[in-house]
Amino acid sequence: MSPLLRRRSSDAEGITPRRPHAGLLRRERRALLKARDEALNELGGLLVEMYRRGSFRDDLLAERAAAIVGIDARLAEIEALLHTGRHVPRCECGAPVLRGSRFCPNCGRPLEPPAEGVSEETVIEPTRKT
Repeated sequence: MSPLLRRRSSDAEGITPRRPHAGLLRRERRALLKARDEALNELGGLLVEMYRRGSFRDDLLAERAAAIVGIDARLAEIEALLHTGRHVPRCECGAPVLRGSRFCPNCGRPLEPPAEGVSEETVIEPTRKT
């Protein structure tokens, strides 16, 4: 095999793994949300059956709950990957605020208007030739 066609090993030092494409992350998030809903329904059904029979198996319940917590952790990772790099202004409550909003869409707090001398437009200055 030619050295140009070899794949790089992902565990090499100094090489950061590339972030997956946003579309792949969204698909994985959708699949995880569906799996989470199914796992929650199964856990609820299991709990009801255990209640009916009058005996609970804590180990089984803990195992199923741990699986759901694992799904939640991966969903949080995906959310962080999807929303990094965005510089979205946020209210004091943590909710994202759309540009031009006067009130927070989550808590209704009045927002501070931008400073008078500050423009929201991006200004590109020409480079000087030396």
